[in-house]
Amino acid sequence: MSVPAEAVGQPKKAAVAAWIGSALEYYDFFIYGSAAALIFPKVFFDESDPATATLLSLATFGVAYAARPVGALFLGHVGDRAGRKKIMVFTLILMGLSTFLIGCLPTRHQVGTLAPVLLVLCRVLQGISAAGEQASANSMSLEHAPAHRRGFFTSFTLSGTQGGQLLATLVFLPVAALPEDQLLSWGWRVPFWLSVVVAVVGFVIRRKLDETPAFAQQAASEGVPKLPLVVLLREHWADVLRVIGGAVVASVSTIFTVWALAYATSDAVGMSRSSMLWVGALANLVALAAIPAWATLSDRIGRRPVFLIGAAGSAVMMFLYLWAVSTGNYPLTLLLGIVTFGVVYSAANGVWPSFYGEMFSTRVRLSGMAIGTQIGFAVAGFAVTFAAQIAGPDGTGWSSVALFTAALCVPPVIAALTARETHRVPTEDLGSRAPRQASRPEKVTA
Repeated sequence: MSVPAEAVGQPKKAAVAAWIGSALEYYDFFIYGSAAALIFPKVFFDESDPATATLLSLATFGVAYAARPVGALFLGHVGDRAGRKKIMVFTLILMGLSTFLIGCLPTRHQVGTLAPVLLVLCRVLQGISAAGEQASANSMSLEHAPAHRRGFFTSFTLSGTQGGQLLATLVFLPVAALPEDQLLSWGWRVPFWLSVVVAVVGFVIRRKLDETPAFAQQAASEGVPKLPLVVLLREHWADVLRVIGGAVVASVSTIFTVWALAYATSDAVGMSRSSMLWVGALANLVALAAIPAWATLSDRIGRRPVFLIGAAGSAVMMFLYLWAVSTGNYPLTLLLGIVTFGVVYSAANGVWPSFYGEMFSTRVRLSGMAIGTQIGFAVAGFAVTFAAQIAGPDGTGWSSVALFTAALCVPPVIAALTARETHRVPTEDLGSRAPRQASRPEKVTA
């Protein structure tokens, strides 16, 4: 069985589809983060105890990250057996549906404690969807990309993520400016309802994608493993651990976009919702250019040094950024926010799709990336909840949160230091250290 000619040579199409789909997918995911920090404590939880309400609301943000490893096991298995395209379409539809339903939920004043229960259920569906999104999009773009530009082409997935976060922030800006009664009654629902458009547009784009030539060739020549997870853990267990450790660097993103937003707009600091949303918007705008730039650099000098710049640099910059927030100085906060998240963090964020993906062979790449990243991202998701506790009862302990964030940057640094450099390895040889004959009894004839 030969690989169809139309499946070959589509790196630009795959990269653009990954960018747009990821932007649409993560628009849904990040509007939840903004709402969890600004709206949900007053809508779904007990307003008589604002600190506890905020803590519980931020905990629901982390629930999706807890669901993601479970989703990764299932979606990774299906993606390595049935192909990347099916997962990319499924995850987008599921995310759009679950996000739309959040916008339809009754509030605590209407149905009592049932409201936060329903919110958590929808959040779980969001987490399952996100579990397969980036891994499938990264696998699709990496396996279509020219070998010498894999870093650049796979970075489009993360540029899309930043684009989605930027879009979510821009949508929330007019919503956050509404009078309080309108904001809490119907205004907050509008960004969630727009997910219907997200799902439709994303479906139209992704259903036209061809499967990757690498996966098609693998299925045609050797078949696909019956149990990709077994092969993954037998032959790539050390790389799975590295990806888990590396993915913890996402804690920088969740602390920046959720906890710091809640802290800056609290009574202790007193910055306005709109001004802080602009910090995130401009930082993401800069990241749109920084991510492909860092990824292109990694195609020249390697994945490891660029990733290390992002991980170690973020540990330092978060101290400066949270200090700036604590002073209430908006120009300083804006500047350091852009440098921290838009420039420095983008080094790690832009290179990890190729860095992690190149650790695995085609037959287990989606499983390896999905499972490894989602376990690490689960830590990042709940980092917001821990940060809220570490900050103390009055929520002003920013230095403790900065130290906590820096500590979470240590596993990514260790992961990068112990990993192989793969930027010059031919695509067909990625993950070739594993003894290929070991998996042949599990071969399924295409």
